[in-house]
Amino acid sequence: GVEVAIQWNDGYNEQVLCFTNNIPQRDGGTHLTGLRAAMTRVINKYIEESELAKKAKVETAGDDMREGLTCVLSVKVPEPKFSSQTKDKLVSSEVRAPVEEAVAKALEEFLQERPQDAKIICGKIVEAARAREAARKAREMTRRKGVLDGVGLPGKLADCQEKDPAKCELFIVEGDSAGGSAKQGRDRKFQAVLPLRGKVLNVEKARFDKLVSSEQIVTLITALGTSIGPDFDVSKLRYHRIIIMTDADVDGAHIRTLLLTLLYRQMPELVERGHVYIAQPPLYRIKHGREERYVKDDHELEQILLRVALEGAALFPVNGKPIASEALGELARQYLVAEAVINRVSRIVDPYALKAVLDGCDIDLSTEEAAERTATALTAWLERTRGASTAELPMVSARFDARTERRIITFERRVHGNVKVSQIDADFIQSVDYQTLVECSRTLAGLVNPGSQVKRGEGERQRAYAVDNFGAAMRWLLAEADRAVSRQRYKGLGEMNAEQLWETTMDPQVRRLLRVQIEDAIAADQIFSTLMGDDVEPRRAFIEQNALGARNIDA
Repeated sequence: GVEVAIQWNDGYNEQVLCFTNNIPQRDGGTHLTGLRAAMTRVINKYIEESELAKKAKVETAGDDMREGLTCVLSVKVPEPKFSSQTKDKLVSSEVRAPVEEAVAKALEEFLQERPQDAKIICGKIVEAARAREAARKAREMTRRKGVLDGVGLPGKLADCQEKDPAKCELFIVEGDSAGGSAKQGRDRKFQAVLPLRGKVLNVEKARFDKLVSSEQIVTLITALGTSIGPDFDVSKLRYHRIIIMTDADVDGAHIRTLLLTLLYRQMPELVERGHVYIAQPPLYRIKHGREERYVKDDHELEQILLRVALEGAALFPVNGKPIASEALGELARQYLVAEAVINRVSRIVDPYALKAVLDGCDIDLSTEEAAERTATALTAWLERTRGASTAELPMVSARFDARTERRIITFERRVHGNVKVSQIDADFIQSVDYQTLVECSRTLAGLVNPGSQVKRGEGERQRAYAVDNFGAAMRWLLAEADRAVSRQRYKGLGEMNAEQLWETTMDPQVRRLLRVQIEDAIAADQIFSTLMGDDVEPRRAFIEQNALGARNIDA
């Protein structure tokens, strides 16, 4: 049996998944050959009869028909033959004819019965043929200049001395500033550096002719030595470690994404073979006492500050034994997790409400009376904790939402002249975030009361601070740690000198690299299409769904 699903889209990449008896064939085989033969024959015949190619003055080829094609091909074959034990390629010769016959028949019927769709598809194919011809001319032009064939290496490339590709590394960096530091700090024996200026072309939205006319992409292709497109040859790869080294900011992340899109779409074999890496440059350099170290990100910095804060620290409740060492550390970590929840969820739920839950206010929406009691308790908590603050408190009320037919607690307050409304409903009460706050609240309940103290240090250097809740104790301890730790934040790799860049990011003994791997090819294809493609709506939906998980937003 032969089953096939075919769809053309506005993209430029071919995605064909082949299966034999539900076993995937990564390298295709005779069933794929039959599919391509049928498509080429039937569509070419239709285009000739409609004289579309003649009007455009181009000749269409099989590659043109597969541009933007997504296809799933499945065959059921008794006793199939494969090229190897991995079953990556079907070699049963008897499969080609029935696949070609079935696809040709179905495709002919589709083109005859759906003339409007046929016109759109064939128009796209003719456009692809035009682009292919333009790309061929551009490629011939660049070859004559000795670019794509690797005759002359790009001038910006600082090559290494080693000739064995397995021992060589190529650092792709953004800008001449970082490139200068990297060139000076590298080990010239096996490390090469290629600086790229500006943003790389988004190949998800560009045809091949645009790609080969991009100076940055041609520079990168030439440095790698593999060529591109139909001439791609992985055996000519000059570096077996391709390391993308960009700044730890939004622009750096954008450039890294554009480079990954280029490598995944145009040179996927480099990713599949594990040749592509992402460098992890530090975000901070910190100093505590005589110790200096580099810190990768904000999370690692927070962990270091917490460790410093807890050194020689102890909490002295009014009633009970002092809390120190591991016990205090465990409470601190649980509290900071709850604080992180408040910081993240406060974008959609009023922060006062979240702090009230952490302070022990239970949210009960089971009945109308329970919801009213909850609103009253929250209002009382706000008044009680307001103290000397002049900030306008939110108005809390219990309501019945007719749209969802559920009871909710609403918080209304004026922010910069505008009324901001947020709510708590049953979904939030059932969420992991709410449970995290409740569990932390129960752990800390009654632990710290007015009259308690937190102390840090020993002897004459000991400092003490009066606290009435655990949050106040943690804020004081972290402020003490913040004063004890000096830090320098690196906005870009260009701010580091050559020695620092070697110590943190390029030295194989201490650096951190992330290897780029494809665990799910379909999911990877979808995410690249969503984030880098022309269609805005899927990208908008992705941003809305993942907004709460965003970190370090540079706005």
